[in-house]
Amino acid sequence: MQWFTSHGFSTTGIDRSAEALTSARQYGTSIEADIENGHWPLMDGLLPQQFDVVIVINYLWRMLMPTLIQCLAPGGLLLYETFAIGNACVGKPSRPDFLLQPGELLKVCQSLHIVAYEDGFLNQPERFVQRIAAIRQTHDIDKFRSPDRHPLSLK
Repeated sequence: MQWFTSHGFSTTGIDRSAEALTSARQYGTSIEADIENGHWPLMDGLLPQQFDVVIVINYLWRMLMPTLIQCLAPGGLLLYETFAIGNACVGKPSRPDFLLQPGELLKVCQSLHIVAYEDGFLNQPERFVQRIAAIRQTHDIDKFRSPDRHPLSLK
């Protein structure tokens, strides 16, 4: 949050731990919420609020993933990194419920434009992760890429 705020962005952070949010409050809006056992706190009527960037680090709650994608504004960027299968051999988390399966982020983000994806081992600190950077396409881009559209020819 600090980096984004220092570059002029408005930020909103969500965590169930009031302690974790204490330092985040100085950088933007902080919402204490248990999103695993309660409702999604950022609603705009019946739909989730939309953001230009959604960042998730070291967190996996599979039932929330569709909501996170809905939170992306057209042209919005998703940056997601969390632990992957294999991590049990180097530390925690080690339960399969908390580890992404091979290619899982790619499957979840298949409706987005994938900019970058990694699935592998990192040394510092030792961990297995998947990372993705993906953009929600705008309606204009979707129309342009439609197969029934023909490219313009300039003479």
